[in-house]
Amino acid sequence: MKNLKARAIKIHEALLDAFGEPIWRNPLPAIDELVSTILSQNTNDINRNRAFAALRAKFPTWEAVRDAKTNDVIAAIKPAGLANQKGPRIQQVLRAITEERGSLNLDFLAGLPIEEARAWLTKFNGVGPKTAAIVLCFSLNMPAFPVDTHVYRVTGRLGLRPEKMTVEQAHPHLESVFPPETYYAAHLNIIRLGREICNARKPLCPKCPINKLCEYKDKTV
Repeated sequence: MKNLKARAIKIHEALLDAFGEPIWRNPLPAIDELVSTILSQNTNDINRNRAFAALRAKFPTWEAVRDAKTNDVIAAIKPAGLANQKGPRIQQVLRAITEERGSLNLDFLAGLPIEEARAWLTKFNGVGPKTAAIVLCFSLNMPAFPVDTHVYRVTGRLGLRPEKMTVEQAHPHLESVFPPETYYAAHLNIIRLGREICNARKPLCPKCPINKLCEYKDKTV
């Protein structure tokens, strides 16, 4: 594990040299990020953003989304795809949070230990480890490392996780490999690498800035 941690830091630093310090969009309130991330499931950023904007344009508050007719919510979020699943899921999560907390403000999570905050979020149907990690990391500045499809693929090729490790197992594993202060930048830069160079079907290995640190057995150099 010690050698793995050293490799992770080396990879992180090499990506910083190549891509710079990444900055995501302005942080959203945690409840907004939660809904946005549910919308992002099985779609791309453009469609997620369109659906999120349409939802906010139609309903002035999250309470209004929670209490709306489900068909109206589904109609608003159609650009994100799977609207028949995501609409009821969003409403169910909003209702469950209201029932437990009395409001739709999630800022209290920042005052909890990270594992308590993660457990609190993931107990809701439709909120998995990735969704929880995104809310914790990007809205609440807490030490969580989200693992999406790009991060999962790239870290596997780099040898930063066991090949047969599941996505769910990869969250705590990568949090143990990378230092907490690197989570934000490492996550975003690995995603960029996955989108621009380390493609799923045909990775552009000769153009990769961390080619020499990679263990991908099928790479073409």
